[in-house]
Amino acid sequence: MNNRIKELRAKHNMTQLDLAKHVDVRRETIVFLEKGKYNPSLKLAYDISQVFDLTIEEVFIFG
Repeated sequence: MNNRIKELRAKHNMTQLDLAKHVDVRRETIVFLEKGKYNPSLKLAYDISQVFDLTIEEVFIFG
């Protein structure tokens, strides 16, 4: 699964740590997500999409 997290963080001038704090995970989780080495839970995907005011499908690319 691919995602736009890194792009969206840059657009919102947000660090990995900032995003991690917003969604209550460790920074390393964000690193693994951005590298495509970790698939988030539905709750985490939802929380991340809410930070950027987008739908899950706008943040995560399935397929």
